Amino acid sequence: LPKMIKAATADDLKDAFENHFHETENQVTRLEKISKIIGVSFTGKKCKAMAGLIEESKEILDEDMDDAVMDVALITAAQKVEHYEIASYGCARTYAKLLEMYDVEELLQQTLDEEGNANDTLTKISENLNIEALQEAV
Repeated sequence: LPKMIKAATADDLKDAFENHFHETENQVTRLEKISKIIGVSFTGKKCKAMAGLIEESKEILDEDMDDAVMDVALITAAQKVEHYEIASYGCARTYAKLLEMYDVEELLQQTLDEEGNANDTLTKISENLNIEALQEAV
């Protein structure tokens, strides 16, 4: 996210990335709390799928594009990550509910809500930027 914030040119996109960066810090704190509640350390295996999405994002940052096109590419990369996180947190939340771990379910739902809101924000920003990007690309 810090590199995406730096690369973004649209003010509303920079703001969205910065806001989500701070939310992500809170999400890490929530995960640490969940780790303590369930008594399991979350220092497990590296997720190959997420690593691939991050690598793809890095490749975008190395491309030479018009500003609006870069912003749209950044949104696309960020939304891929958001969708993966939404799926992952949604599954974890459901497991917590089925296991009647309602405190964990609530913490995961907070994160899931934030991820959904971040995705919705990026969609709204992209609606305007896509028109601009198309005009620059033509």
